[in-house]
Order: sequence, then structure tokens, then C-alpha cells
Amino acid sequence: MARMTDLKRTPLYDLHVSLGARLVPFAGYEMPVQYPAGIMKEHLHTRSAAGLFDVSHMGQIAIRPRSGKLRDAALALETLVPVDVAGLPEGRQRYGLFTDESGGILDDLMIANRGDHLFLVVNAACKEQDLAHLEAGLAATCTVENLPHRALLALQGPTAEAALATLAPDVAGMRFMDVRAVELVGAGCVVSRSGYTGEDGFEISVPAADAARLAQALLAIDGVAPVGLGARDSLRLEAGLCLHGNDIDTTTTPVEASLEWAIQKIRRAGGERAGGFPGADTILKQLCAGAARRRVGLRPETKAPIRAGTPLYAEEEGGEPIGAVTSGGFAPSLEAPVAMGYVPTKQAGVGTRLFAEVRGKRLPVVVTSLPFVTPGYKRR
Repeated sequence: MARMTDLKRTPLYDLHVSLGARLVPFAGYEMPVQYPAGIMKEHLHTRSAAGLFDVSHMGQIAIRPRSGKLRDAALALETLVPVDVAGLPEGRQRYGLFTDESGGILDDLMIANRGDHLFLVVNAACKEQDLAHLEAGLAATCTVENLPHRALLALQGPTAEAALATLAPDVAGMRFMDVRAVELVGAGCVVSRSGYTGEDGFEISVPAADAARLAQALLAIDGVAPVGLGARDSLRLEAGLCLHGNDIDTTTTPVEASLEWAIQKIRRAGGERAGGFPGADTILKQLCAGAARRRVGLRPETKAPIRAGTPLYAEEEGGEPIGAVTSGGFAPSLEAPVAMGYVPTKQAGVGTRLFAEVRGKRLPVVVTSLPFVTPGYKRR
């Protein structure tokens, strides 16, 4: 385990300390896992009002075409992701995946069209490898610019729009996945209507020097409270969203992970720009014929939480494991345990009864559709 003295700190570190956060090592950073209110209250507050998250540890990257034509950068990025980047309108963003030659998932990311460049947000633990991957693949046609001088905040929850609109009224007109430049507390920010909790809300890229001032301005608004990594994880699990390193990695393909919705028709077999990304042969075949296993939602029939790594069986007794849980825990919104995991496709149907082995005892679980909690995205 990394020593705290070896860890990086985000521009909000002093604010976290002043708010009484419990700080833990996470992806090479000293990050708040919870504040005095506790994970349960932070979780439920985000579902009923607005939670403010520090996600500045994540990577922010700008890709600029050497030709000056954004389409050239988009087509270049399409050689690394199975996503329609060239068709992404200005002011919009899209979920994407870096894949490897076997079809495995190197990382997942957000891709935004900012008019003259593409703006990427990648996972903290992967950002160095992602930068090297982008530079190796795009250097001939694009410049790849790391943006460590920017912080990233997430404001999530049903009152997030009203809260942020007190600082910038125009954000109320943004739709889910819109991206635009917005001035907040005098700072030039890039705001997207997105997040990773399943709630309506915003992610705000802000110059690092202005991050604490913006966070304090948001926390001064009625209904906004700080939320740590603990509640962030339970919120994203309820939303059925993948956590890289748990639910997806190089051993899972997008189809196995039930993420085929992230591969637009134009990149699939028969599409105008089909294939051309790492692992295309495997992924395109799976899109047509299906994969041998699938990520599914699981609802335990008992009250015992089922954690990542728990083996899954088809029968209550005997036999070999057929899969494993990749994320699991208690869902505060449902007052019940939930989990996600991989099982053979023939046993992935909703309603299928399986068994999770916990401390030598097999507990019944039922395959359930995802997400566990209905999203609150503003799609109009």
C-alpha cells in the first residue's frame, strides 16, 4: 500500500481537511472517502438533493488536429476506440472505450467535441498509460495535451441544476451529454451535463487555481453537501455503471460487459466506418453472434451483501463456479444488497436463480436488469 507521504493531492485537499474528511489512498492520490455525515447520509443526500464530488484525480486530455480540421482528429481517435467520434456534434460528448488487440478494455472515457479540439476525461489509475497510448497512436496527425492544471468537480442530484443555475443560469438549458464553456465565479470552466451516479447533474472542469473557490461557492448553496468516494461507489453501483478495474478490464470485451450500446451502428459490420479499432475482429464477431458470458445485475435474496470476487454457482450444492461478482454492496436507496458480475450467457436471463458462495455458504441471488435505480438524466 502506498504511504500517504507518497500520494498526490488535488487542489481541494485543504478544503477536504477543513470539512473533516477521512482521507485514504486512491489511484495514487489522497482522496476523501467520506465526511462526518457518513457514507449512507451522503448517498441519500445525493439522491434527494445535490452532492459535490472532487474527481480532480481523473485525467483530462485535449487532442488537437495538426491540420486544424477537427474531423481529422476524430478519425484518428476512431483508430483507438470503437465509437463514432466523427459524428459527434460540437457541444456534445459520448462515452467511449479504449480497446486492445484482443478486444479487451484498456480504459473507459468520455469524449467531447469542443469545436476545435476533442476533450477527454479518463480514469485516474489509467491516465499515464492512456496518454502514452494516445501519443503512440495519434502523434502523426494530432497533438495530445495533458491538462494537469485543471481540476474536476461533479455536482450530482435532482437539485444540481437549480444549484448550479444560481451561479450560471444558462446551464438550466443544457441536455444530458451537452458540453459548453461556462464562466463560474469568474473562472473559465468547461461544464458537461453528465456524471457517474445515475442522477442528473454536471461535471465541471475548472482551472486548478480556482477549484477551491468554486467548490466553496457551491457548498454555500442550500442543498449542496460534500460527498466522498464511498458514496460515489454505492451510487454508481445502484446506477449499474461499470468501475474500471472491477467490472471491466483487459479480460473483458465491450459485448461481454453489456456495453455494446457504446458502439454505434456506423462502426459495426456493414457500417460506413466499420472496424479499424484494436480488437475489431473479436468485438464485431461478438456483436453479431453474441459473447459466451455477460455482465448482469444480481439481487441477493438474503440481506447479506455480496462483495467483489464472490464465486457464483448454478446450483445450491456441487459443481464448479460459473462466474464471479465484480462489484457488490449495500444499496442505500433500495435498503437491500445488490451486485454485478459475469455469468455464462445461457444463465444471464432476467429471473435466473443462481447462488453466491459467502464464507462457505451458498446464498441465492436472482439475475436482474440494470440499472437498479432509475436514472434521473435530463434528456429533453
